[in-house]
Amino acid sequence: MRRWLWLPALLAIGYVAVCALLYVRQRSLIYFPQYTQAGQNEAATDFELPRPVGLLRGWVINPGKPDALIYFGGNAERVQDNREDFLTRLPQRTVYLLPYRGYGGNPGSPSQADLVADAVALHDEVRRRHPHGDVAVVGRSLGSGVASQLAAQRPVRQLVLITPFDSLADVAARHYAWLPVRWLVKDRYDSVSALKAYRGRVLILRAGRDAVVPPANTDRLVRDLGSPPTVVNFPAAGHDDVSLASGYWAALQDFLAPP
Repeated sequence: MRRWLWLPALLAIGYVAVCALLYVRQRSLIYFPQYTQAGQNEAATDFELPRPVGLLRGWVINPGKPDALIYFGGNAERVQDNREDFLTRLPQRTVYLLPYRGYGGNPGSPSQADLVADAVALHDEVRRRHPHGDVAVVGRSLGSGVASQLAAQRPVRQLVLITPFDSLADVAARHYAWLPVRWLVKDRYDSVSALKAYRGRVLILRAGRDAVVPPANTDRLVRDLGSPPTVVNFPAAGHDDVSLASGYWAALQDFLAPP
């Protein structure tokens, strides 16, 4: 009988140990910079942003246009792989692709506070370079959380969120329902709260078969935005292949076209 009394205690200890491990290693489950390192044949970067951690280097596509676009990628995305698409699909805008700190050979380690601070600095530099033009912001997956935080701090008129979530903590809670992740997550990327007062134009590209960001989390963001967004749904698309869906680039082009 005494042996059975130890079982609940062992289970409780194991549960606490799993929670502690998740808390300590959570950023390794959110950010995957190891998949974004530059290859030997990578085109040389042509843009630098000085930050306290060091120089963040990236790429400028279609330089010299009055209007600009800043793109924030997913948690394992090589943003440089989008160069050709932005070159040909959005030729009317200068596009800035800057890997996060720790990504693509850039120095530092990612966290919400640092990525958002870098995003604000990037926006301010792009605004300086395009003083009379429009600066649109696009964020995909994790980048939607970064873009939302940026839009809460700077006057962004056009915001595109691709496979976005309401908050990273809520997404994690859906994936790990048996753990108290809402209490454990440090980098919450609460887009609902960030965009409550946002009154610019918003385009949301939704993937109907998204297994990473459940569509319900995207729908909650849509419901709770301060102003009604334009939503384009791709019912057969998943999280990683939504950009291959028919109509994806047309939706971006229409939304970002000059008035």
